[in-house]
Amino acid sequence: MAYIGNQYNHLEKDLYKAPTVFSSGSTSLDTANDKESVVSDCESGVSGPCFDQPSLCNNGLIQLCSGDKAHDLITRRFLSNLGSMAVHIKDLTIQKNCFAGVTWQARLQSFQIFNKAMEKKCGGGGDANVKYAWCAATRDEVCKIVEHGFGHCGLPKNSGLYGHGIYLSPDDSPMESVKNAVADKNGVRYLMLCRVILGKAELVQPGSKQCHPSSDEFDSGVDDLSSPKKYVVWSTHLNTHILPEFIVSFRATSSLKGFLGMQDRLKMPTSPWISFPALISALSKYLPPTAMNLISKYYRDHKDKKISRHELIQLVRQFAGDKLLIAVIKSSRTK
Repeated sequence: MAYIGNQYNHLEKDLYKAPTVFSSGSTSLDTANDKESVVSDCESGVSGPCFDQPSLCNNGLIQLCSGDKAHDLITRRFLSNLGSMAVHIKDLTIQKNCFAGVTWQARLQSFQIFNKAMEKKCGGGGDANVKYAWCAATRDEVCKIVEHGFGHCGLPKNSGLYGHGIYLSPDDSPMESVKNAVADKNGVRYLMLCRVILGKAELVQPGSKQCHPSSDEFDSGVDDLSSPKKYVVWSTHLNTHILPEFIVSFRATSSLKGFLGMQDRLKMPTSPWISFPALISALSKYLPPTAMNLISKYYRDHKDKKISRHELIQLVRQFAGDKLLIAVIKSSRTK
């Protein structure tokens, strides 16, 4: 039986083993030798001791400092996986969830129980497909999740494009989460680095209204089976399949928005193309009003930066079909 990402998750392999509950209420995260090449501190603007950002929340979080093995490895991997975007990240701070209190200890044990259950479901000693993944959240959302766990009032906002659940990005692809991170009044953005039980993942099509696995065979969703950029953990699994272990906060330079805009421009097609307003106008001659209303809605969502250009294209392809799109584009080119 094949699973998404059967290869070891990089953070899982390089840094962490499964969490162990101690009577003190904390979690042990064993470390391995860090041998990978990384972005230097001088390039990232991250150096020296702990950066004194405004207090997030004091309930069960401790701030890690430079020199702590978990802090240094997460920092280096986060920045190196951002590539040239890393120079826009400043004042990075990492806090660790100590799972303090009876409630968090219960959630931690629940996560471990579901992990074992997933292994059994996958064939005895099977692969539960546990990954580390990034989740963007506002400051208020992070505080609510740290205090109360995931829920209706502490659910990071997403576009809803891939159904009802929490969207996370793989640990080696933090760019998607960074794009969705919203700055607070002090200019600080927040990401949660979570351990996630994915089990067997199924492909979720753009525009899906799914809120749970489509069958007992599946456990989670992805946007792409071969190279996922989004993990989808359904709303039914929020507090059993996601464990927020670290809170990463940072400031970004004023050029970050321009950098992301440049990335979108670099993706502009060199083959024949048509603007979205012109495409919508042309498609209205062939598609029913219900489909056109949805396409128009998703175009507005794209303009409001709720969904990416790629997601918008996938939705239009789903509603119109490639044959019609090709015909419309070719027709516009001849005109």
